Amino acid sequence: MNETTSLSVRAARPEDLDRVLAFWKEAAEGTSISDDRAGIERLHDRDPEALLLAERGGELAGTVVAGFDGWRCHLYRLAVHPGHRRQGVATALLAAAEERFVRLGGRRGDAMVLTANETAHHAWRSAGYAPEERWRRWVKPLDH
Repeated sequence: MNETTSLSVRAARPEDLDRVLAFWKEAAEGTSISDDRAGIERLHDRDPEALLLAERGGELAGTVVAGFDGWRCHLYRLAVHPGHRRQGVATALLAAAEERFVRLGGRRGDAMVLTANETAHHAWRSAGYAPEERWRRWVKPLDH
């Protein structure tokens, strides 16, 4: 893809959600229990500005979920299409997410990053993030 083609970042709209789910299967590392239509609709309904999309030349180049719960700023699903990597997509998405957090009163962003995803570690470090080794994520799937 041509790096000179303008990159735009915007919040996802309802008509983008199926495209985002398909994109994650191709561009994201691993899947989550929430990576389905119901999960992404709940996210969008609750906070329509949380799911940010980067587009270049009409193509979806990347995504990030920039969730703010009123207390903490959380980043999820930073994913860049393999054909758009190392072209500033993640940098633009994270800048937009951080601007959103500051606008909402956030003080610190944290990111969910897979331990084995070394490529992501380099991207996050380049963006100024560092692992916080004192804490470990604890999870429990909730049955419905």
